[in-house]
Amino acid sequence: MTERALIVGASSGIGAALARELADAGYETGLAARRLDRLKSLGERLPTKTSVAKVDLSDPDDARDRLGRLIEAMEAVDVVVLNAGVGDGNEALDWEPERRTIDVNVRGFAAGANVALDHFERRGEGHLVGVSSVAALFGNGVAPGYSASKAWVSRYLDGLRYRAQRLDADVTVTDVRPGYVDTEMATGGSRFWEVSPERAARGVHRAIRRAPRRAYVPRRWYAVAWLLKLLPDAAFRRLFA
Repeated sequence: MTERALIVGASSGIGAALARELADAGYETGLAARRLDRLKSLGERLPTKTSVAKVDLSDPDDARDRLGRLIEAMEAVDVVVLNAGVGDGNEALDWEPERRTIDVNVRGFAAGANVALDHFERRGEGHLVGVSSVAALFGNGVAPGYSASKAWVSRYLDGLRYRAQRLDADVTVTDVRPGYVDTEMATGGSRFWEVSPERAARGVHRAIRRAPRRAYVPRRWYAVAWLLKLLPDAAFRRLFA
C-alpha cells in the first residue's frame, strides 16, 4: 500500500528536499507552504502523485482549515512533517521579528500539530514529525525568539507524545533537531558543520523510518547536544551572548 506524507513548509530548503526524497522512495506527497507557485513547480517534477495547498502558518485558523482540506483531498495521511518556520537575527530586539517568530513557530506549529493529531486519532494511527532545532538547547542573545520558539516546539512534541501514550493511541511523535543547514534562513559567515538541505532531508527520512522520540540531523549533533547539557551557564554566556 502506498504511503502518504504531508509536508508543511515544502517550498524550499529541507521541506522541498524532503519532498523529493520521499517521492523517490514511493510516497505520495501533500505539499503546503505560503508560496504556491513553488509548490506547483516542485510537484510537477515529482515522480508520484502530489497535492498542493497554499498554507500560511502566521494565520493559524486559516492554516488549520486549509490543512484539513488538503488531508481530505489526499483521502488519508500516514506522516505529517511540520517543517515550516522562520528565524531572524534580532540583536535590537525589535518587536516585529519577535512577533512573527512566535506567530509562525509557536502558534502556527501548534495549529498544524492539532490538525495532524486529530486526523491520526480518528484514523487510528499516524506519525507526526516536528522539525525543531539544535538551537532549542540554548538561549541565544542574537536570536532570542528563535531559540525559545524551538524549545517550545520540542516541549510541545513531548506533551503530544505523552498524550498519545495516555490515550493508548497508535500515534508516533518524533522531534527532529537539525544543526546548521544551508537554507534561506541561514545567515552569512562561517557555519560549523553546515550541511545541504538534501543531506538534512535524508536524516529526516531516516527518522520517519525509524520513528525515534528525537533525532539529531546529522547524527554527530548528538555528541554536541550531550556536551551542551554539561556546560555551565558561564560557558553559555560566552558562546551565545
